[in-house]
Amino acid sequence: MTESLLDVGVVDGTTTAAGLRPEKFNRHTFWCGQSGSGKTYALGVVLEELLLRTALPLVIIDPNADFVRLGEVRDGVDSSAGDALRARDIRVLRPAHQGTDALRARFSTMLPQSKAAIMRLDPIVDRLEYNAFLHLSDSAETLDASTLIGRLRSSDDPGQLAIAQRIENLGLLEWQIWAGEHPAASEIIAERPDATVLDIGGFAHPDESLSVVLAVLDDLWLRREERRPVLLVIDEAHNVSSPELSGTLGVAVRERIIQIAAEGRKYGIWMLLSTQRPSKVHPGVISQCDNLGLMKMSSPADLAELGDVFGFVPSELFARASTFEQGQALLAGGFAPTDGVVRMRARYTHEGGADVRVPLRGQAG
Repeated sequence: MTESLLDVGVVDGTTTAAGLRPEKFNRHTFWCGQSGSGKTYALGVVLEELLLRTALPLVIIDPNADFVRLGEVRDGVDSSAGDALRARDIRVLRPAHQGTDALRARFSTMLPQSKAAIMRLDPIVDRLEYNAFLHLSDSAETLDASTLIGRLRSSDDPGQLAIAQRIENLGLLEWQIWAGEHPAASEIIAERPDATVLDIGGFAHPDESLSVVLAVLDDLWLRREERRPVLLVIDEAHNVSSPELSGTLGVAVRERIIQIAAEGRKYGIWMLLSTQRPSKVHPGVISQCDNLGLMKMSSPADLAELGDVFGFVPSELFARASTFEQGQALLAGGFAPTDGVVRMRARYTHEGGADVRVPLRGQAG
């Protein structure tokens, strides 16, 4: 393996090093495998290598807190790799934390259609409220409990009164994601740390997770003309890009991801999407991916779908996926020097999540 390749393991059945071309992460990547295949662990190997060998900033949308320990090196790891990873600027933003560690969004800087989506406003069904919302002044577009509700309720406009009622009924002012005087996640990402991990799984209300993701996606898209490369890693991508997502907010997030998949590449917004099944991700997203990482997949229908999308991969390689052991992966596409099966190496850093063990009789806890 040459020094320019990412060290991800060995060619299956050999001791020959296997690598990935880092420069080919300027194409979208689809990473999948059924539960228990080692998909998330192996993805962590790839992210470690990108941190070690490239200057490509990572933004990781992490619903299960699997990557919150990406900066914590395991005991016994080679000192050069360990020291290099410890030196990286890795920010972990989480719900309910304070100051710069909190995962927050700034409502006032979001796009009008995204604000409306958070408020579940449909431009046709809710045309009175939607139109009133569009005409609010900038100062009234901040979800500030001390000023906004009183201002809306004192208005003679029935649309604005209806907006006040909607905000109170949805409990938006009680959400913990609003930035206020603290930095928003999008503002931290704009500083381009080596990695920004967004732990979106701990919010009290599920719409808070979608809202902060939408705020981040909006900001990346609004800044696209800056052409500052970034790799947007979306773990459990079906949560935000499923064809079955409904409601104004879920649809808004999915449509932004579809837009980035179709147009983001030329602006340096590249995606790596990880999920258990291809059928759970909108086809408009998968069809834009040029790189494939496939771990164990037993479903013939899923393998057939992947074969249709990634037609350049030999069918006999797809056929092997149903027999893969944990940690085996088919790597194919532009980022793989040769399409083939790899046994992924051990992680340098800790996994944030792990399987829960079955308790045995006589064991405490």
